[in-house]
Amino acid sequence: MKISASDARIGNLIEYQGKLWRILKKEHVKPGKGGAFAQIEMKALKEGTKLNERFRSDDKLEKAHVEPRKMQYLYPDGEQFVFMDLETYEQIPLEQDLIGNQSGYLQANLEVQLNFYNDNPIGMELPAAVSLEVVDTESVVKGQTASGSGKPAILETGLRVTVPSFINIGDSVRINTDTGEYLERG
Repeated sequence: MKISASDARIGNLIEYQGKLWRILKKEHVKPGKGGAFAQIEMKALKEGTKLNERFRSDDKLEKAHVEPRKMQYLYPDGEQFVFMDLETYEQIPLEQDLIGNQSGYLQANLEVQLNFYNDNPIGMELPAAVSLEVVDTESVVKGQTASGSGKPAILETGLRVTVPSFINIGDSVRINTDTGEYLERG
């Protein structure tokens, strides 16, 4: 199945140059001159090598034929993360390197999509946004002028994000899982 480069998401698996790749990072770039493009960092699943490629927004990428399964995240177990198949109730552990920096969005009972290639788990796709609780952030000093930059916050999973100054400890916030940016109170 072909998808446009602008529709590719972090965690997607694509076939490129005869290999199977996982998208690690994606950035949309709109230069002053020329057309917009997607800068995509990907990792070869077999070799473990990384590749940074630039695709025009209308370029087509071949999405790998994988078997998607709805799973529920249960708990971390050392260097692994344990998921349960929602149809068979089978528990499947995934290594940290398969999940990468997406682990900061995992909270108990979160439903995700695990992708299987030749009956082996090879990756995870998160929902577009997740709600997480703020466990640490700076307090706002009265009379301090509002700035558009926000303030740093640490969420319940250990993820660090920038939030608006009105967010306090204990608030729930929605975070975009592609960009790691604050969306709204959750």
